[in-house]
Amino acid sequence: MKNTNYKQRLQNITTFVFDIDGVFTGGEIFFHPLGKTIRSLNAKDGYAVTEAIDKGYNIAVITRGNSPIVAEVFLELGITDVFLEVFDKGKKIEEYSINKNIPLENILYMGDDIPDYYCIQKAGVGTCPRDAVKEVREIADYISTFDGGKGAVRDVVEQTMRLQGKWFLPS
Repeated sequence: MKNTNYKQRLQNITTFVFDIDGVFTGGEIFFHPLGKTIRSLNAKDGYAVTEAIDKGYNIAVITRGNSPIVAEVFLELGITDVFLEVFDKGKKIEEYSINKNIPLENILYMGDDIPDYYCIQKAGVGTCPRDAVKEVREIADYISTFDGGKGAVRDVVEQTMRLQGKWFLPS
């Protein structure tokens, strides 16, 4: 099915799975003098995620990181499937697909670096931010026109919801 245009496959998407660093964030990690790390999230990405959840989409994040504060932020957005310290993301997306009874073809995955490679290949639609590494850009079905942390998440969520007639429609 991967030989069809990605926009046609967006019609089947029920689930979004995202990496965090380099996708929701710009990949920069700032170190606070008290030993904490600081990341920033794009408010437009957050809005798109909450809209998708409100419209019934499943959303998950998978990261190699282990920050409880990161998990807390995503839980506040309404994302209940937050997977920390995942070193085999390809295996995790397959487990998620089986456990949630969601076919891989109904999952859009966005990642930006080598650990995301197999998820991008396995997902029904594999995507990445504009500033993803070369190897990921080469296999992605769609490369966002936005960098990670600068609206790439909003881009794929909004495109999908618009194609499915679920994005904001003014009266």
